[in-house]
Amino acid sequence: MSKPPRTPDGRYIVVRGRLWRASNPALDESERQPLVNELMDARRAVRDAKGDPAKTKQARARVDAAKVALGERGPVWWSDGAPDYNRHMAKNTPYARWFSGLDPEG
Repeated sequence: MSKPPRTPDGRYIVVRGRLWRASNPALDESERQPLVNELMDARRAVRDAKGDPAKTKQARARVDAAKVALGERGPVWWSDGAPDYNRHMAKNTPYARWFSGLDPEG
């Protein structure tokens, strides 16, 4: 499986035409990897909690906390004042021209 395209400024990955905020590149590997591990564990906990609303809520809170710590949710990790286009369709953002030039076959 190939990696999804990343915007030229590194702020987003593109999946099925939608922008998703990328992890903060300022995190060094010793910070990032434990957060990724926690995110994966929390996602498995969501899966395993099906049918138990309290466990599901707790697991989803863990997912959210990990994503915020990675910079994928919450305040943006860049400091130039640019708006956040997380979850927007790339074709409807300032990245439209760049996105239109991508190979649709990946």
